[in-house]
Parts: sequence; C-alpha cells; structure tokens
Amino acid sequence: MSMEKMVKVEESFQRAVGLKKMVDRWQNSHTHCLWQMTLSQRRNPYAILRMQNTVVQELALANKQLLMVRQAALHQLFEKEHRQYQQELNQMGKAFYVERL
Repeated sequence: MSMEKMVKVEESFQRAVGLKKMVDRWQNSHTHCLWQMTLSQRRNPYAILRMQNTVVQELALANKQLLMVRQAALHQLFEKEHRQYQQELNQMGKAFYVERL
C-alpha cells in the first residue's frame, strides 16, 4: 500500500471516529432530554396541585378583603345617611332620641 493511500485511509478513519463520537454525544443528549422530560412530567402534577392550593388560598384571602371593604363602605354609607337624617330632622325642629348614660 502506498503512503498516500495510507494517509487517506487514516483521514477517513479519523472522520469516522469523529462522526461516531458526535452520534454518541447526540444519543447521550437525547437520552438526557428524555429523562428530564419524564422527570418534569412526574414533578408537574405536584406543581399543579401546589399552584391550585395557592390559588385557593389567595381567593379566600381576596374574598375576606372584599368583604371587609364592602362592610366598611356600607358602614360609611349608613353613617352618611344617619347624619343626613339628623340634619333633615334638625331643619324640621325635631331630633333623634339619644339615651345618655
């Protein structure tokens, strides 16, 4: 075998080895990606349950806050109407009965 032919065979062998390494790396990467996907799918239901629990808690707190705000607004409305009625009665010369202790 001539020297040139040996160099070409060696170069093609090196290319084949490089391609084999590249394929092996791709297969390892693919396997790793599949493993990560299955791992995240296994974790995902727990994350969904945690998020649902968090949303339920936030909704409960939001409902409490909304109730408090509505109660405060209603209280202010009653106070305003009470003052208005007192003014109207005062204009007519009348008043509410207030028991003093």
